Amino acid sequence: MIPRTIFTAEHEDFRRTARRFFEEEMAPHREKWEEQQHIDRHLWNKAGELGLLCPTMPVEYGGSGVDRLYSVILMEEQARAGDSASGFSLHSDIVANYLNNFASEALKQQWLPKMASGEAVGAIAMTEPGTGSDLQAVRTTAREDGDDYIVNGSKIFITNGYLCDIAVVVVKTGDVSGGAGNISLLLIEADRPGFTKGRPLKKVGMKGQDTCELFFDNVRVPKSNLVGMEGMGFIMLMKELAWERLMIAIMCAAGCESVLAHTLAYVRDRKVFGKPVAAYQNSKFKLAELRTETQIARVFVDRCIEEQIQGTLQVDAAAAAKYWVSDLMSKVVDECVQLHGGYGFMLEYPVAQAYVDTRANRIYGGTNEIMKELIARTF
Repeated sequence: MIPRTIFTAEHEDFRRTARRFFEEEMAPHREKWEEQQHIDRHLWNKAGELGLLCPTMPVEYGGSGVDRLYSVILMEEQARAGDSASGFSLHSDIVANYLNNFASEALKQQWLPKMASGEAVGAIAMTEPGTGSDLQAVRTTAREDGDDYIVNGSKIFITNGYLCDIAVVVVKTGDVSGGAGNISLLLIEADRPGFTKGRPLKKVGMKGQDTCELFFDNVRVPKSNLVGMEGMGFIMLMKELAWERLMIAIMCAAGCESVLAHTLAYVRDRKVFGKPVAAYQNSKFKLAELRTETQIARVFVDRCIEEQIQGTLQVDAAAAAKYWVSDLMSKVVDECVQLHGGYGFMLEYPVAQAYVDTRANRIYGGTNEIMKELIARTF
């Protein structure tokens, strides 16, 4: 295997803390999270106490001011532990970034420290029923009324939605029929009258992750809650989407490595016709193929991470990483289920858990078909 060179000793110290948290606090309670369809609220506070929330945020806003490699480590350790329930990365590396990069000083001072401590849970509300990846088609409106906006509409598939204290909401300001030029981002507190949450959605996989609908019925929001400038929402969204898509690739690459490790241990131990499954040529060839492709994914993703740190990551490279590595994850998991035989279909095994959890990677963050469209536009 090609050694990784992007992490320092300090990064690896942080990795040990993150690994211990996911192994001890998250993984053993998977059935509980799935039953209640969200993690326990106090875990957000515990993650904050350990410095696992918003580590890249500036120190003056409650973060640690570290580079995004710390975020990468958190995503990798979450994937390694098979934790599909926590929405920490969306909170820390998507919602917090929109506030840090575009919000007013007052909003940053008010909310980023609370997000870093776990006192406030953040969500990003983009998708609506019927719009999917077409953000220009959103119908949630924010109509001016003096010093306020009156917000009406709904959002669906919102990660952290059920437990969220704040949501950065994609709205249409001005002419509702207009395109990208009328999209704005508005921070809305969950306790505002008219802001309601649906019950957590029942999903094929990722059942422990907090995902729900949000509804806005004449919600009065002060104009001071505007994130960035009115009408600039689409541009702000595009600036962050490359990183969001790379995040999916990071978790998929780590997920491939984890599933392969579990499968290798299984086939070495499991005997069929008197010898280990790993001793058969078919098993050897399959594992060699999956290991090679996983290594290719790892090298490409690490290169994209380097470009992200340098500020040079291009939209098409992030799209390629998201689509190719998430496709690979599905392939790796499917082949590893087969190598497990009947036990691969039993949810007590990590490979079966991965089978139901990882399919969504090819859908959220923009479907893989949309990723190919974005890549094709650069020809």
